[in-house]
Amino acid sequence: MFKEMRIKTLLLAGLMVWGPASLSAQKKWSLQDCIDYAMENNITLKKSKLQKQSATEDLKGAKAALLPTVSASTNQSVGYQPWKDSGIATVTNGTVNTKVDKTSYNGSYSLSGQWTVWNGGRNTNTIKLDQIAEQQAELSAQETANSIQERIAQIFTQILYLDENVKVNEQTLETSLKNEERGREMVNVGKMSKADLAQLSAQRANDEYSIVEVRSQLENYKLQLKQLLEITDETPFDVAVPEISDEQILAEIPGLQTVYEQALLTRPEIERSQLAIKSSDVSLSLAKAGWMPNVSVNGGLSTSTNSLSNMGWGSQFKSNVNSSLGLGVSMPIYDGRSTKTSVNKAKIQQLQAQLDLQDQQKTLYSDIQQFWLNAWTNQQKYQAAKSSVESAQQSYDLLSEQFRLGLKNIVELMSGKDKLLSSQQNQLQSKYQTLYNQQMLQFYAKGEMNQ
Repeated sequence: MFKEMRIKTLLLAGLMVWGPASLSAQKKWSLQDCIDYAMENNITLKKSKLQKQSATEDLKGAKAALLPTVSASTNQSVGYQPWKDSGIATVTNGTVNTKVDKTSYNGSYSLSGQWTVWNGGRNTNTIKLDQIAEQQAELSAQETANSIQERIAQIFTQILYLDENVKVNEQTLETSLKNEERGREMVNVGKMSKADLAQLSAQRANDEYSIVEVRSQLENYKLQLKQLLEITDETPFDVAVPEISDEQILAEIPGLQTVYEQALLTRPEIERSQLAIKSSDVSLSLAKAGWMPNVSVNGGLSTSTNSLSNMGWGSQFKSNVNSSLGLGVSMPIYDGRSTKTSVNKAKIQQLQAQLDLQDQQKTLYSDIQQFWLNAWTNQQKYQAAKSSVESAQQSYDLLSEQFRLGLKNIVELMSGKDKLLSSQQNQLQSKYQTLYNQQMLQFYAKGEMNQ
């Protein structure tokens, strides 16, 4: 009776704390569901994609710089000559009338154009730089996407581990409740002291606390995953727990060198570093353009009008037209070592880009090596832990029977229970560590996660 009441109480508490969300949840998210949703909604990724759009606009601007520029202007002004004493004389009915206009209205109109024919390749090299920058921005967005996917996989695996850990702790609690119930019966018949019963009760209470703690951790990781997906409303959230077989955990681990060579061809951080070297080459050519001459063509068309003229506005506009066409050439002679400094700094940038690529390759190899080592080590641990659990379970079953018959004391029983729980925890940890590192190796090699 006591055991049934304890179980009902725990179930009720679990429903009160975690039950509403699980009861109302309409969808359980798989790993792929989480990744797909994050790729569409994650704010950090959206910001990264905006950088690519900005780089595209810079490229369009650089291409437009190859075209000539054309501008039109006009100026309208009023003139006033206060001491003017001569004007236009007219004769009306034999009378001479003189009109002095001290105020005049002037207008000027112009159309001009300029085209850079040659500037040492600055414009064309700027286009190349912006093209590379656009590609790098795209790769940077891919890096952000990869980082988000890796974080999702890490959290998702942790959720799977904690979900199974809850079940293990529930089984442990059920065993503790049985032991406590058996202890009460033994106290009643005088085969156990109340002090020993108190230890069993304390063990049961500790197991109850462990369940609450693990469930709290589980909900916390679900919250982290929900935040990573940018789900900010009160929508119930839960994950789909897949069946994970021993065959999957013990599957052959791909070769370290094979994964690394494939990653060199697909990882965006490597390609971005390679593009940085190309960018530094173009930057060097751009810097050397400071020693080159600039050639440009310019032309203009202008006219003007004045209200004091005897000619009409249209006649003035036509007769005052002035056009020009010119060719400009400028040759740098001495620029205070500005170009020389730019060239030397561009060469330093080349070396820096090459070192950055080597560093990126080294980091990539180190990451893959760590995932490979963790996968291999935890796979071996899982095999050992699986045997350990079987052995510990058999030992504990025997201890329980001997305790029931009064042949083993409370200390031996609790020690056996602790060993069993420790073996189960070790098996769970090695199982999901293997799973996670297998996922990472596949992701680095093929760009996709195991489902």
